[in-house]
Amino acid sequence: MHATNLKDPRRLLTPAMRDVLARMVRAGHAPIHTLSAQQARAAYEAGANVLEVSTPPLARVENFTIATRDGYDLPLRLYAPSHACLPVLLYFHGGGFTIGSVASHDILCRQLSQQAGCSVISVDYRLAPEHKFPIAANDAWDALAWLSFHADEKGLDGTRLAIGGDSAGGTLAAACAVQARDAALPLELQLLFYPGCAARQDSVSHQLFAKGFVLEVEHMRYFFGQYLRTPADRDDWRFSPLNAPDVDGVAPAWLGLAECDPLVDEGVLYADKLRAAGVAVDLEIYRGVTHEFIKMGRIIPEARQAVADAARAIRKAFDKDSHP
Repeated sequence: MHATNLKDPRRLLTPAMRDVLARMVRAGHAPIHTLSAQQARAAYEAGANVLEVSTPPLARVENFTIATRDGYDLPLRLYAPSHACLPVLLYFHGGGFTIGSVASHDILCRQLSQQAGCSVISVDYRLAPEHKFPIAANDAWDALAWLSFHADEKGLDGTRLAIGGDSAGGTLAAACAVQARDAALPLELQLLFYPGCAARQDSVSHQLFAKGFVLEVEHMRYFFGQYLRTPADRDDWRFSPLNAPDVDGVAPAWLGLAECDPLVDEGVLYADKLRAAGVAVDLEIYRGVTHEFIKMGRIIPEARQAVADAARAIRKAFDKDSHP
């Protein structure tokens, strides 16, 4: 955990990360929490790929839809480095359940597909406030349930599945891992970039990095105010996986956390909860970087490292069960 006597937590930041934050201040954009959901989405999409690496080329990129439990046509995007029968990582983007999309996370998903040598299916789950909890969680599970039965229709290996996500998408992935365990649906890995895991934002890291570190306390109030129907929803484990009654037998986990992130402490606590239940956990904390850093690969070397580490974990998880 973090030293609470840090007078200036900004001293933890790498020079490159500090430079990115200074640029954000100079840009002078209206804070997300002052915008309507539609304005916030547009602002996020406009800046989503500004600091990303160049777009990795792939042999296969396809958009399609599947029907959810309530008949909604859920958009998915499939990425693959070849047309071979590959294992699949089902990916959920971040954005506080309110912003973000398949488009905003296109480059990240391409990198994971290319470097891990697997297919990636990115899920455009429905967003708040138009669609409140638990719609996003339901969409996430419906996508995984569909994939477990229909991967072969896309020429993919449905016997080797993993799930992943960043931030709110990490929350969805962690919840899906619990549901998959309950449904006896085997997963090789849950890949979690700085997931939200706690019902309440009261850890030391939430105090230490409350303002000026990309994800701010006002943003979280805004996002969760849009997403949650009532205060009681906070305690549902599909929103706060730390509240899951038990996590025995869930998929092995790889967690990539940012040191200077309000969510870092709850990510560590979730890794501890998994380990205590006998789940294999690989935990990486990237020093001196903030929330959202994995989408800053052009400027932040730790972002490129984290994507490479995640891809290695995916490859290793799939290889151990590869078919002869």
